[in-house]
Amino acid sequence: MIPEPQIADRFGVVGQERARAIFARATPQTLAHGYLFSGPEGVGKKTFARQLAQSLLCETPKERLLGYCGTCRGCTRFIAAAHPDYFEQVGALKIGDRDSSAGFHEKDEMTARDLVRQLSLHSYVGGKRVFVLGDVDFTREAANALLKFFEEPPFGVHLLVTSSTVGRIVATIRSRLIEVPFVPLTEVEVRRVLVTSSVAEEDAGRVATIAQGSVTRAQALLDDGEAGTRLGVIAWFFAAIDGDAADASWATRATLDEGLEIVKTLVRDRLALALGTHAPIVANDQLAALRARPLTSPAAFANVLQTIADAQRLARTNVSPALVADLVRMALVTSR
Repeated sequence: MIPEPQIADRFGVVGQERARAIFARATPQTLAHGYLFSGPEGVGKKTFARQLAQSLLCETPKERLLGYCGTCRGCTRFIAAAHPDYFEQVGALKIGDRDSSAGFHEKDEMTARDLVRQLSLHSYVGGKRVFVLGDVDFTREAANALLKFFEEPPFGVHLLVTSSTVGRIVATIRSRLIEVPFVPLTEVEVRRVLVTSSVAEEDAGRVATIAQGSVTRAQALLDDGEAGTRLGVIAWFFAAIDGDAADASWATRATLDEGLEIVKTLVRDRLALALGTHAPIVANDQLAALRARPLTSPAAFANVLQTIADAQRLARTNVSPALVADLVRMALVTSR
């Protein structure tokens, strides 16, 4: 048997100590049938789900759930993307064709009806079955098709759902999952992930400072895909709280969600500074600018967070992005 510490060391997820602690305490008897990993984009939700899945499918005996040997039949099949009891779908989950005859692994994407059919089957190798739905977006019909699973989950089946927009998951599904929150990574953790993926130390350090705890955002910044948007949003934010004319050209269909997340981060950082909390500052590169604008009414400014939440819901409708941005700008102006 492989020594327990060696197996545990193979669970290579950076950060997320709270999520790690939850599953470190779990046993095969207490493990729930369904979990929802919620949190910002790029903080390791899907990575954690996949490594938890491999841990559950590892056939080497071990005392803890987390960790895998990497060499047993279960691990080698998982690494080769050929494990018959592991299924993964990233993105939207639709209802699917009721009369489809195609096999599960013969399709380009999973549907809710595919999933329901698979959930009713027994394990191919006599162990657990694990389903990962990453960045999931259920249609209402797909959610309704899955309700029976959540009400009467088959023995030995575990569903790991990840989402950065949990508000879009219908309540009937969300209420039947155990939610595990994932938080933004620290600057050191983002840099570590980037360096591990062969990014040069200097480049990793440069973008980790402004990535707001997201590896996805850091990678986009390396490609210069988000640098312009971020700088535009920051300039707009400070112009708004200074009462100056704010250029909202950053607010487009493609960039509105990302822009609102940047504004939310700046608002939280400003409140943290005003209230003197020990919460980490995410936008470290804007620390001087934030300190130069002390808040006279932190309580009033906290209401801006609710306005941003409303704006994020509007961003998913046909409301003009410019109007959504102006809603937030007015909240910033009136809460100074």
